[in-house]
Amino acid sequence: MTATVSFTIDSPLGPRTASVAYERKGDGEPLLLLHGIGHHLQAWHPVTDILAAEYEVIAVDLPGFGVSEPLPEGVPYDLGTVVPALGALCSALGVERPHVVGNSLGGLLALEMGRSNLVRSVTALSPAGFWTEAERRYAFATLRAMRLGALTLPRPTLERLARSATGRAALTGTIYARPARRSPEAVVAETLALREAPGFEQTLAAGRSVRFTADVPGLPVTIAWGARDRLLLPRQGVRAKHTLPGARLVRLPGCGHVPMNDDPALVSRVVMDTVRATTQARN
Repeated sequence: MTATVSFTIDSPLGPRTASVAYERKGDGEPLLLLHGIGHHLQAWHPVTDILAAEYEVIAVDLPGFGVSEPLPEGVPYDLGTVVPALGALCSALGVERPHVVGNSLGGLLALEMGRSNLVRSVTALSPAGFWTEAERRYAFATLRAMRLGALTLPRPTLERLARSATGRAALTGTIYARPARRSPEAVVAETLALREAPGFEQTLAAGRSVRFTADVPGLPVTIAWGARDRLLLPRQGVRAKHTLPGARLVRLPGCGHVPMNDDPALVSRVVMDTVRATTQARN
């Protein structure tokens, strides 16, 4: 069941109220899941039950995405605002320093939360921020094209396309290596989420100058990259490893940019290995 929580965030305009939708499941150490730009918390559904068998899993719709409200008028969607807001979200949920797993934009946010000492461990799946300028322009142009398609495609056409494997590949082949595995209902829902995301343009604009250039010392970090990622190319994972020399770099064979649906068991194992490294370090 999706619930909503409201909390106060700091912003350049002063304190403001944000509201975020989330799903919470399982028991154990808390595990926060952060999706990518234009997506929604349902992106994690292929792995949620696996992870919830051992952890308390909290998947959120980032502000301005899914069914979460946009940030208040005038509040920027930059890292300096969104990362502390996620810390405030954790406090509102009664969660202290969760483990965090993020994909794409969510991976970048997860790493920034690690730098801010807001989390116990970080698993970043194809995180943003390790691109060259040419790679960033390519990724942003691809995202804008996907958004334009979502905005212009009539819903009856979208639903008809999603019923066939070929249609699902046309709609989501950029982010999934195995789009036929995605259910028609999920493809329709995530295309509508991309269409209706009020935070998309401002988040993309805020990302133009983003580069992740600092280490995240003192906690377990895993960078995992889909070998068939067509949006953020896998060579960016090597760049990430140079930036974070203490991180574990994992290749995800057969996976695309959003790997949770391509290989749920593999992604879950990578996450659990990272969380267990925290436990081992404490012992």
